[in-house]
Amino acid sequence: MARRGKKGSLSPEDRELWGKVARTLTPLDADRARELENALAKTSDAVPEKSVESPGTATAIKAPSATRPPKAPLPLHQLEHRYRRKVVRGVKAIDARIDLHGLTQHQAHDRLRGFVYQAQARRHQIVLVITGKGGGSDHAYMDERGVLRRMVPQWLSMPDLRSVVLGYEEAHASHGGAGALYVRIRRKRLGP
Repeated sequence: MARRGKKGSLSPEDRELWGKVARTLTPLDADRARELENALAKTSDAVPEKSVESPGTATAIKAPSATRPPKAPLPLHQLEHRYRRKVVRGVKAIDARIDLHGLTQHQAHDRLRGFVYQAQARRHQIVLVITGKGGGSDHAYMDERGVLRRMVPQWLSMPDLRSVVLGYEEAHASHGGAGALYVRIRRKRLGP
C-alpha cells in the first residue's frame, strides 16, 4: 500500500481497492438498516460518554480501570551470602528435598507446586529441588537436554508460586550443583 497524503485522504491505490470492495457489497434493505440504527442508538445512549482525551493514534494506551489496581507479583531474591554459607556448611539444615529426575514436564510441574505449597504449610524455610543436569546425548530428544533444569526456574517465577517462593538459586556442588536449586520459602501470612 502506498502512503497516505494528507491526514484522512486515501492514496490512489487505496481508493481503487476500496472501490473493488464496495462493489461486492449488497446494501441492507431500508427496514433492517433502520432497526440496526435504532439498536445502535439505544446502546450508545445506555453507555455514558467519557470525556477523556485520547491520542489520535491506534497505539494509545488505555488507563487501567479505577476499580482495583492489579496486584504486583512479589519480588524474588537470591539467598543472602551468610545464609547460603550456613546451608552449604550444614549449619543450617535443608528442611525438605524433592527429586524430579525421570518425570515428564507435566508431572514435575504438578509435584513441584504441591511440594512448595506443602513446604510453606509446614513452615519450612529452605528446600532443595533436584532437577538433574540433563542426560547425555543418547537421552536427548531433538537436542533438548536438561528440560527440567531450564523449566523449574521459570515455574518458580510464575505468579502462582511467587506468593510462596521468596527466592531461589543454584545449589552448591555438595548438594547437586547445576542440577539442583536452593529454594527459600516465604512465611505464610496469618489472618486476612
